[in-house]
Amino acid sequence: MKRAFISFDYDNDESLRNALNGQAKDPRSSFTFANWSVKEPFDGNWIAKVRARIRQTDLMVILCGEHTHKAKGVAEELRIARDEGKPYFLLAGYSDKKCQKPATALPSDKVYRWTWNNLVNLLAGHR
Repeated sequence: MKRAFISFDYDNDESLRNALNGQAKDPRSSFTFANWSVKEPFDGNWIAKVRARIRQTDLMVILCGEHTHKAKGVAEELRIARDEGKPYFLLAGYSDKKCQKPATALPSDKVYRWTWNNLVNLLAGHR
């Protein structure tokens, strides 16, 4: 089983994280998600806690919503994942809204449509 860290805009998109956790419980899933969200002020301790949690996973899934580009926590989690050499991918959380990349995303980072097939294929591509 693959362990993935879920990064999302805690203030606006917690429902997306809950939906993704639900998909992980599907009997066809070959993945689990680390639900280690940290809702604390940004300080050195917060960053150290998140870094330790990201290190324990195989990859990061970033759920993109309308305000993700303003979410400082998501930006920092993505920066840490890259520092730690963790693969990641971005999923559009909503099909009917404009989903934004995190501020620290690379121009080449694609935001994928959130479908079961895309999720399974993206996770399989990060072996």
